[in-house]
Amino acid sequence: MDSPEIKILVVDDEEPVRRLLKNELTRKGFIVDTAPDGVTALKALKKELFDVVLLDIVMPDVNGIEVMRKMEAGPKKPQIIVLTGQATVDTAVLAMKAGAYDYLSKPYKTDELVLLINRACSHANLERENKLLQQEMTRSRGQAEMVGRSKQFTEMLSLIKKSAPTDATVLIMGESGTGKELVANIIWRQSKRSKKPMIALNCASLSEHLLESELFGHEKGAFTSAFQMKNGLVEVADGGTLFLDEIGDMPQNLQAKLLRFLDSGEFRRVGGNRNLKVNVRLISATNKDLDRHISSGAFREDLFFRLNVVRLSLTPLRERPEDIPVLAEHFLSIYSKKMDKAVNKFSPEAMDLLSSYHWHGNVRELENIVERAVIISEGKTIVPSDLAFLKPPAQPESKGRRLEDMERLHITEVLKETGGNQKKASELLGIDRKTLYLKLRQYDAVNGK
Repeated sequence: MDSPEIKILVVDDEEPVRRLLKNELTRKGFIVDTAPDGVTALKALKKELFDVVLLDIVMPDVNGIEVMRKMEAGPKKPQIIVLTGQATVDTAVLAMKAGAYDYLSKPYKTDELVLLINRACSHANLERENKLLQQEMTRSRGQAEMVGRSKQFTEMLSLIKKSAPTDATVLIMGESGTGKELVANIIWRQSKRSKKPMIALNCASLSEHLLESELFGHEKGAFTSAFQMKNGLVEVADGGTLFLDEIGDMPQNLQAKLLRFLDSGEFRRVGGNRNLKVNVRLISATNKDLDRHISSGAFREDLFFRLNVVRLSLTPLRERPEDIPVLAEHFLSIYSKKMDKAVNKFSPEAMDLLSSYHWHGNVRELENIVERAVIISEGKTIVPSDLAFLKPPAQPESKGRRLEDMERLHITEVLKETGGNQKKASELLGIDRKTLYLKLRQYDAVNGK
């Protein structure tokens, strides 16, 4: 039976140490990769997800402390265990301040290290569960709100109003930044299940085994770090709503298990042999072309039919320009209050600039742009100089261009504006870091790099 496995990156400049750790930990059932220095480690961490990093402190060029400081934050940031022969109190304090989970000095006992790795993974799982609880509390307190006046927007609201009170599965389709989770939140609030939780899970953020464990839970002893039984999100959401974002990225084996769950409400925890049953309404979302994924065999057609009882297709913002002014004013009201600034309107020229802009990042990008304009503004009115980082589209030049070329040009301009900072660029574009990274890799492949 397949079980979730812990993936470890060993970072040490001494080859015998790397070889010894890889052999010992592989025998213990872990998946182990190695890196000879900090630069190689940072590259590996950008390409793959690791649960734990065993990190030496004293290395040439980029030492362990610098590696920790340069690691990208995120929900799947690995736990750091520092391994070093430089066993000083000062080094330990620096490591812990930089984000290490714990500290182990050389020489060490393998069993002691294995125990520490398992504890680090359990700690990470607990942190993720706490974040889920905090998100649920925030969702319960906050009031979801959508604004717009276009025909597409009013038609979507009408369909939400009709489908929300039912228990029908809902599939929300739309580009990144169009507000798929917000729509799911509104459906939940208007449903008969609004007094029960809505639990969200991003299917693209975890490996297949970890995703199954998060979704259906696991029994004690099901895998290395399963020190106790864990309820899956389907159980946490019992009586309420489960929101599966990026459903198009769900692995095929898990698609079959999800289909069985939707048909019967029954499931088994990882490592379990008992059928359990819950009552959950499912809302899913994707920015993928599922029809194409079905044709290629990447997505099950029978699961698609089960998910697609009610389909909500969110129109890109650039195709409903009449919604831009009302959305911009809505975000202006929010951020002027949040920042305690007396900015209360857009000049006609500033609004024209927003209306003529190609919103690749959709509503999320517009929100980020308005927030930035409020920060920059020195008066009560947003003027074009507060939006100087926006460039109106060059219509004559764009004729005949492919959409991919326009997208690449836009992303390149935003990266130049942010000095190559991908985190800032993804925020301005209204897309997540993973999407931006994949697009940049795609452009490099096209250019033959």
